Amino acid sequence: MMFLGVDYYPEQWDEALLDADLDAIADLGCNVIRIAEFAWHRMERREGEYDFSFFDRVIEKAKKRGLQVILGTPTAAVPAWLAKAHPDVLSRDEHGQSRGFGGRRHGCYNSPVMREYAGKIARAMAEHYRGEGQVAAWQIDNEIGHEGSDLCWCPHCHRAFQEFLREKFRGDIHALNETYGTAFWSQEYNDFDEIPLPVPTLTAHNPALRLDWERFRSESVAGFLKLQADILREVIPGAVIIHDFPGGGLDKHADYAQAAKCLDIAAYNNYPVWGGQKDPLPPHEIAFGLDYIRGLKGRNFWITEAIMGAQGHDVTGFLPRPFQAKLWSWQGMAHGCESLLYFRYRGATKGAEQFCYGIVDADNRRGRKFYEVQSFFREVRQYEAALTAPIRSQVAIVYDYDALSAFRIQRQSLLLDCHAEMKRFYKPFFDRNVPVDVVPVWTDLAGYKVVAAPYLIIARPDFQERARAFVEGGGTLVLTCRTGVKDTDNNLIFGESVPVGWRGLAGVTVEETESLQEAEAFSVLGEGDFAGRKGSGGVIRDLLRAEDAEVLFRYADPFYHSYAAVTRKRWGAGAVYYLGCVLDQKTTALLMKAVLREQGIEAVPSEEGVEIVRRSGGGQSIRMVLNHNDRSVEVDGQVLMAFGCRVETL
Repeated sequence: MMFLGVDYYPEQWDEALLDADLDAIADLGCNVIRIAEFAWHRMERREGEYDFSFFDRVIEKAKKRGLQVILGTPTAAVPAWLAKAHPDVLSRDEHGQSRGFGGRRHGCYNSPVMREYAGKIARAMAEHYRGEGQVAAWQIDNEIGHEGSDLCWCPHCHRAFQEFLREKFRGDIHALNETYGTAFWSQEYNDFDEIPLPVPTLTAHNPALRLDWERFRSESVAGFLKLQADILREVIPGAVIIHDFPGGGLDKHADYAQAAKCLDIAAYNNYPVWGGQKDPLPPHEIAFGLDYIRGLKGRNFWITEAIMGAQGHDVTGFLPRPFQAKLWSWQGMAHGCESLLYFRYRGATKGAEQFCYGIVDADNRRGRKFYEVQSFFREVRQYEAALTAPIRSQVAIVYDYDALSAFRIQRQSLLLDCHAEMKRFYKPFFDRNVPVDVVPVWTDLAGYKVVAAPYLIIARPDFQERARAFVEGGGTLVLTCRTGVKDTDNNLIFGESVPVGWRGLAGVTVEETESLQEAEAFSVLGEGDFAGRKGSGGVIRDLLRAEDAEVLFRYADPFYHSYAAVTRKRWGAGAVYYLGCVLDQKTTALLMKAVLREQGIEAVPSEEGVEIVRRSGGGQSIRMVLNHNDRSVEVDGQVLMAFGCRVETL
């Protein structure tokens, strides 16, 4: 079932407004509301004194209007009484300073008290509402790991980190010392209780320690979600469990794909523009974020917060132009969102989110935004069969959480941003309207024709074996500079040439590497199929010696012109491309165009800023034409208004 609705916070308003609000929400065309995610104190004003009567009334009134409910556990905002009674539930920053009560997401995921009380409120809610048929889904917590909450340096985390390492190394401190190379700078440990947190110090902490710290933080986040998911499933077998992930997941100190394993559905809070941003994100970056969320579980997702009004806490945000937010909603559906809720029904008049405007503003009047949402809900329902069907992509972009962490730990170039680089690889496919999956490194590669695996600095034998089978089976693999440089403990590999584990498959050896603090530091010249083509590169440069690979581009500066910049090794119908530097966008697009052509993947041409998506399922097939331009365009002889979306039944 396609759920269409709004985020509603009835506890923030006079209860006398409830009936009129729910009437208006029903008039919007909603069939669901999301409630309770920040209402811990309303449900437990004092320790152990649970009172769900307020939300009972909300749910009963929603039921009369045909509105189902997504019910949130409120653990992202601990009540004041809990922080007062147990100050150690609050997380600490890297300087050991407690994060004061008053914001949100300030609870420590490793605090035994925090975990105990989070479990108690989740269990109490589940037991109270287990027979309530209006609850369509349970949302556990809110935007976990967001706003710095993925990191905490409190004593609980310190002890838990030491135990994490004790378990990893099976109590053998000598194995840890050997793995980390702690003889360097006299960092040997006699016991696990000597191991520090990577708090600020002179120069830098051990890279292997820091990677394990990243893994520990990720496990902490995933474990906190799983704690609640397990309780809900114990009390309510068959409960549908979701979590609303924030944007920027690839930059977090938590692997959201791991965290999503305990969920039935991954959800997303989609904000193409927020706060002090001058302009919204480019369309391909919005699409990348959507495809990344779909890849967390390899299936369709929900959007639990779609933007309609301007958004910002202290800085008022950019107001989406008429029909622009509606267009972003259509884009979400095009990329695998099968249920969508807007944030929020009415903007707050008090508290930190007064400038997070909703469908209705503080004046409580229906205006343009109300009718824009109403029209979207009315229109999108017609295409439910196609839009709730799975997406089948022939192209995948693979990421490795450990590799991303390794680059955060040792950036290597001040200009290198792996998240941004993945979007650069994504753009040539987006521009040609080719569907893409953005997936974690353990994903099965069967069914894909093209796999781009940028910046896999960690050499993983298991992935290398699967990649070899993929290429030998006719697939095209795209690798980049800084591939196969380190082992899984974030150490360089003695006696092996880079790319470690990839040399035979890619047909290249990296002779030397340099970091450059320019995006266009040198020129590259094409050869063979690309003869006469000129481009530029920078940021990072691998000097490639082609062994049994053909050279496609060569460095064109006086010192390193004998080295390859881009190579291709053919394996029957398959191939491995190795891009030895960060290339300019035009050259990257040229190479990806060749990859698509070689694999026979159909590209759909369109004007700049026009996205075309086809979806099929349930006996329905549609073509969506989305105009991301702030001007009208002509597509197939028909004029499409600025920020318009045309859906055609095929």
